[in-house]
Amino acid sequence: MLYFQRAIILILFIFSNLYLALGQTIPKRELRGVWIATVANIDWPSRDNINPEKQKQELIDILDNHQRAGLNAVFFQIRPSADAFYAKGREPWSRFLTGYQGQAPSPFYDPLEFVIQEAHRRGMELHAWINPYRASTTLRADHFSKDHITKTKPEWFFKYSGKYLFNPGLPEVREYIIDVIMDVVKNYDIDGVHFDDYFYPYPDARNTPLPDATTFHQFGKAFANIHDWRRDNVDILIRDLGLAIKKEKPYIKYGISPFGIWDNKRDNPEGSETFGLSGFRTLYADGVKWMKEGWIDYINPQIYFPFNNRAAAFEILLDWWEKHTYGRHFYVGHAAYRVNEKKPGWTDKGQIPKQIRHLRAHHEVQGSIYFSSKSLTDNLAGLRDSMQYNLYQYKALPPTMDWIDSIPPSAPFGLQAQLASDFRSNTLKWQKSDEGQEQIYGYVIYRFVQGEEIDLNSAAHILAISYDRDYLQYTDNSLSPHTHYLYMVTAIDRMKNESKISNIREVIVP
Repeated sequence: MLYFQRAIILILFIFSNLYLALGQTIPKRELRGVWIATVANIDWPSRDNINPEKQKQELIDILDNHQRAGLNAVFFQIRPSADAFYAKGREPWSRFLTGYQGQAPSPFYDPLEFVIQEAHRRGMELHAWINPYRASTTLRADHFSKDHITKTKPEWFFKYSGKYLFNPGLPEVREYIIDVIMDVVKNYDIDGVHFDDYFYPYPDARNTPLPDATTFHQFGKAFANIHDWRRDNVDILIRDLGLAIKKEKPYIKYGISPFGIWDNKRDNPEGSETFGLSGFRTLYADGVKWMKEGWIDYINPQIYFPFNNRAAAFEILLDWWEKHTYGRHFYVGHAAYRVNEKKPGWTDKGQIPKQIRHLRAHHEVQGSIYFSSKSLTDNLAGLRDSMQYNLYQYKALPPTMDWIDSIPPSAPFGLQAQLASDFRSNTLKWQKSDEGQEQIYGYVIYRFVQGEEIDLNSAAHILAISYDRDYLQYTDNSLSPHTHYLYMVTAIDRMKNESKISNIREVIVP
C-alpha cells in the first residue's frame, strides 16, 4: 500500500510539473552544474569513510544521481585548505580524504583522476574547484602534516578567525598559488579551473582588522590606501593565472563564483540596488573588472537570495549581473541548501524552480550551478525531482565560448542502423571524419519521428551526449512499436562546437 501511495504521489508530481512547464522551452545549450564540496566532508567523502573502494562507489552514486537529474557539469573541490584530493602535485593529501593530512589513500588511487574519468563517461564536464588563499580550517597542530606549507613557509601566512590564510600581498604567495594550480592544469584532463568566493576573508564577529599592515607598507607604496592595494593583489593573481592556464591549455575554462553582491548603489553609483555585504569592499573581489578585462571566461555570482528579498532580491541581482557580462558567460549560483529554511521567500518550495524559469527568459544568462551536491541528492524540497522530471528533463550541451574557439569539427559519416530481432532496441554505428580528426571530442545522437521537423535546436530530440571520440556506436533502448524513426549524429569538439549532421538513417519498428 505504501509503495502504491508513493507511486501516485510521484505521478501527480510529474504531471503538476509538466503543467507548470507548459509553454516553456528547455534550452539545448545550458550549463547545469553542481558543487561537490570536500571541505569538512560536506558532500564527499562521507565523514569517517576512508576506504578507497567505498569512496569511489559513493562518488559513482553521486554522479549517477546528478546525471539522472540532467546536470552536465561538476565543480569538484580539489584543494580545500592548501591540501590535495589529487596525487600529481606539490601539496599534501587532504585530511578530509584519509583522516590525516599527508597520508595517501590505501590502497592507492587518485580521486581527481577517478572523478574526471567518471564524469566524462556520463557526458559531464569536470571543473577543478580550488580555494586559493585558505590554508586551513583550524589552528589545531594535529591537523597539519610536517610538510604543509604553513610549516615550511610560516612567513607567508596570517591568522584570522581561527584559520591560517595566505597573505595575498606577497608576490611569492601569488607565484606559489599559480604553480600549485598549474600542476593540476598540466597533469589532469580537467575542463575548467574554478574559484569560489573566498579571497580576502569574510569579517569575523568582532570585525577584526586584517593583520597585513606591515605587508602594505612594504609593497603598497604606489597605492593611496590599503583597500585599493588589496584589490590589486587579487587582480594580479586572477590575471596571471588566467594567462598561465591559456598558454598551457587554451580550451580550459576559467571562472569565478564571487559573492552575489558586487557593490551596493548607496556606496557606488555603479552598484546594485541592494543593502548587503559588498564583495568589492569586504572581500576585495572585483568580478566586474575581471569580466571587463577578459581575464576570465565566466562569472558565477552566488545569488543565494529569494525573490523580493528586502536586502538583496534575486531578480534585482540577476538583472544587474546581466548588464555586466561584457560578452563572457554568466551562470547563476543557487542556494539549494536553503530551500527548507523557514524564512521569507524560502517557505515557497518552488523558489528555485521559479528562479530557473525566470533566468531562462534572460538571454545573457547561460546556466546555473547549485550549492551543494548533498542538497540535491537528498532531494530537499523536491528540487532534484523538479530537475529530472521538468526543468532538465532533456539533455543539454554546455554553451560554446566563441572567444576561445568557434570552429566546429567535421561531421561523422556512414551512419548505419541495426534493429534488434525483438524490435526492442536499435544499434547505431558511424565513422569519424579524417579531416580535423584531432578536434573531435565526442558525439551527439538525435532521434526524430517521421513527420517531425528536423530541428537540431530542440533539446527534446537528443538521445545521448558522448565525450568519447572513439566510441562510434550507440544503442537506443527506448523504441515504441509501429513507429518510423529518423536518426542522425553530430560531432563536437572540446569546446562543444557542433558539426553538421551525418547522413540520416531511417528505422521502422513494426
